[in-house]
Amino acid sequence: MTTTDSRPPARPGRFRDELIQPFLVLTAVVGTAVQWPGAPIAYRPLALPLFVLVSIAALASLLPWTRLTPGAQIAAMSAYLLLGALLMPLAHQTIGVLFPYVAAVAAGLKLASRKAAAAIAITGALVAAFATWAVGQFSPALPQWPVWLALTVAMPVAIGISHHDRLDAVRSADLAAEEARRARASEAREAALEERGRIAREIHDVLGHSLSGIALQLDMADALRDSGRDDEATAAIRRARAIAVDSISETRRAVHALREDTLPLPETLRRLAEHAGVGFAIIGEAGPVGAEATHTMVRVSQEALTNAAKYAPGAARDLRLAFTADQVRLTVHNGPATGPRHTGPAESSGVGLVGMRERAALLGGTLQAGPADGGGWTVELELPR
Repeated sequence: MTTTDSRPPARPGRFRDELIQPFLVLTAVVGTAVQWPGAPIAYRPLALPLFVLVSIAALASLLPWTRLTPGAQIAAMSAYLLLGALLMPLAHQTIGVLFPYVAAVAAGLKLASRKAAAAIAITGALVAAFATWAVGQFSPALPQWPVWLALTVAMPVAIGISHHDRLDAVRSADLAAEEARRARASEAREAALEERGRIAREIHDVLGHSLSGIALQLDMADALRDSGRDDEATAAIRRARAIAVDSISETRRAVHALREDTLPLPETLRRLAEHAGVGFAIIGEAGPVGAEATHTMVRVSQEALTNAAKYAPGAARDLRLAFTADQVRLTVHNGPATGPRHTGPAESSGVGLVGMRERAALLGGTLQAGPADGGGWTVELELPR
């Protein structure tokens, strides 16, 4: 049988509730002390020490009991209620009759064991009933409470137990809310770390491919200049610069997309298609797609549309996004070229479909690119949902 009085405050409303017990205790102590000189008290030499002791016990019950052992708490509460029960018939015409009732409430409120609280309350009621009967027998001229009324001393323990349970429930709810808040904070920290990892990998891919392209163009420019082909060397240097500019832009876009990633994949691709002036269609019932898969599909769409514009100018282009139960498939198709091919610097992201194929493999998917039936080119990316 364990008891405790170390429960922390659960809510501001608990402070208001706990004012009731101090008010009742102070009312009983002060009211009885004021009434004592003129009230008909039975056996004053016995009643006065009982009143002093029960007042001390009542005031002590208002203090925290965190340093008391469970056995000491039960003993202290038993003494409080039994002293009040003995005083009840001796000072029944004073407000001191409140002591056993307030003690019963305190037993239910402060003791964690319901059995201990109920046992103390029942014992107090029996003691009050026996003391009432005994005073009535030895002092028949003194008005006295009925014996059955003394038995009601045990009833307020139910109020204390109910209040105890309510406070425990409120405290448990507060603890659960605090645990939920900590869990959300932990999930947010984990998401932030995961996002940083994605940003680092994406920037690594962008810079790795773009720096390789820049180095290749500069080596070519150096070789062309040594051969006296200055115009071609200058063009290679310009291509290297274009790759560097595109790399910076793509890095910024990757960081922004990974940090802001607020739009679902269908809406993101719809806006991309509208911006590029190409067709867009969704097949199947759209559903949630992970952040990594979403970003990869957006990047593949951008790369494929850029390549189509460069290598098949004037060709019709379209995006299709198909959802199945366990995967999502992106198809970017362009028809045959209808205009002259661009000969200027590359305008792609600098990563290329080779890098996207590697990213798809890391996500457990596949990327295929090749000629389409009837002419044109098709890029198809499949990723698990």
